[in-house]
Amino acid sequence: MSSTNGRSTNVVNTDSQIARSGGDVVCDAILEAGVDVVFGMPGGASLPFYDALYRYQDRIRHVLIRHEQAAGFAANGYARATGKVGVATSTSGPGATNLVTCMANDMMDSVGVVYITGQVARPAIGSDAFQETDITGISIPVTKHSYLVLDVDDLPRVMKEAFYIASSGRPGPVHVDIPKDVFVETTTCTAPQSLDLRGYITPTAGDAALVARAAEVINAADRPIIMAGHGIDISGAAEQLFALATRGNIPVVSTLHGVGTFPETHPLSFGMLGMHGLAYANFAMGKTDCIIGLGTRFDDRAVGKVEEFGPDAKVVHIDVDPAEIGKVLATDVPIVGDLKMTLERLLPLINHHDRKAWFSQLDSWRGRHRSLDIPESPESVLPQEVVRAIYEVSGGDARVIADVGQNQMWAAQHFWYEKPRMFFSAGGLGPMGYALPAAMGVKLADDRRDVWCVTGDGGLLINIQEFNTLAAEGINLKVAILNNAHLGMIRQWQEFFYEGRYMGAYLDNPDFAAVAKSFGLHGVGATTREEMNSAIEMAHAHDGPVVLDLHVDQVENVYPMIVPGTGVASVIEDPR
Repeated sequence: MSSTNGRSTNVVNTDSQIARSGGDVVCDAILEAGVDVVFGMPGGASLPFYDALYRYQDRIRHVLIRHEQAAGFAANGYARATGKVGVATSTSGPGATNLVTCMANDMMDSVGVVYITGQVARPAIGSDAFQETDITGISIPVTKHSYLVLDVDDLPRVMKEAFYIASSGRPGPVHVDIPKDVFVETTTCTAPQSLDLRGYITPTAGDAALVARAAEVINAADRPIIMAGHGIDISGAAEQLFALATRGNIPVVSTLHGVGTFPETHPLSFGMLGMHGLAYANFAMGKTDCIIGLGTRFDDRAVGKVEEFGPDAKVVHIDVDPAEIGKVLATDVPIVGDLKMTLERLLPLINHHDRKAWFSQLDSWRGRHRSLDIPESPESVLPQEVVRAIYEVSGGDARVIADVGQNQMWAAQHFWYEKPRMFFSAGGLGPMGYALPAAMGVKLADDRRDVWCVTGDGGLLINIQEFNTLAAEGINLKVAILNNAHLGMIRQWQEFFYEGRYMGAYLDNPDFAAVAKSFGLHGVGATTREEMNSAIEMAHAHDGPVVLDLHVDQVENVYPMIVPGTGVASVIEDPR
């Protein structure tokens, strides 16, 4: 979806008594959406918006980040932690293009963020003016909708549409590009009371006949399994998921983004599946006779070789996005609808079954394939131990934001998440550098919650400048760096698939604790198990941001692992 002039058929209300600048209109829209934090960096084209933010600073907190990409990731964390829409802003040209990775990340992970970018003044558009880029054209492929607003009278409606589109249906990023002079001009127009966007339909509960058919398939199954995805979080359907699993006595596995949507210590939980999922979760997907996919897109990292993923299973797939139905797996019962409302319609139709043979098989796999056992390592600290130590010191009641790579998998595997919106990571796009800024957004969403950023050294280096933001804003965040002196997943793949020909994997790291101190943060290094445990306990008790440089085994691999292109039964387990 795109717009070159921001016009539609909606009627705009006017009030001749009140004239607001374009910048004020944007601030009012942010407040109306219930958002109280904006992440960004100013520039010439967006300075009039910042002048408006100055007037609104008692109601909108602006967090000055040190790189625009960090603004987008922080807004992503804020959105996922609150269930609201995140807001990131930048100036034109390089400021706007630095947000494109964030937009693509939001699009793949279904996160609602509104991106507000400045643009050169309207008379200069098309003249290759200083810091002019066609950011609308650039953003269209990686956003749910993109606007270029050329008339200030359209701005109230556009902003209301932007927040609605970003948050409704399958959430996603919406980009609003505003020329500098539009920020300055005034308007007496207000947003319409209601929106009627032609061609944009927000699903409600799934079709009743298909829901009844799904219940028949589920009730008839001997070996059903629920595959819980990110849609559970998005729709707020964790309670309904729990009711479905317990009422039907159905085991639950989760995708990476579905971690925590079902309590992981519950007997019906069989953990995360996929490339680095638990062995028994993957074995279950090969033998099930009914896959109940809830808010998942059956992505390649979860499914692996399609032909071996539930080859004898009937597939019930419930998702808000019709484009995901049947895209990867042939679907027997396709249901398009809001997940929470659809599950509420499904629940009364579900019967309880003992399924003794199925649970006997699952428990046998779980007993023989102990994927989460940590091997002994007398000479070095294992990264898995770090995650376990954070789990212990926090009592499991902490929000964990992981970066991308090995640290991401260990953080998902070795911390047991009991509630939704407790584990955050970048999944589909996989951008390194996500964790630190996203963790700031998560912490600012609710300062009362214990928040840990678990990152690799490589991912941290991509956005390490945000140490400055962390210190300046006094964000009480705990940063645990799993420092293995490598781009760990690159090194692991080169070991497995390239006969140990290591190229571009080793990192000649600085002393991260010293770097943190230079930014005014409390930095601590640790090389032994005792130092690691002591540092984590200190960080947990410390009232303020802490950075822990935790030196871990440099050649530890993530297990289990499914080789790309193979099936769920082809699991490589820890040989030790």
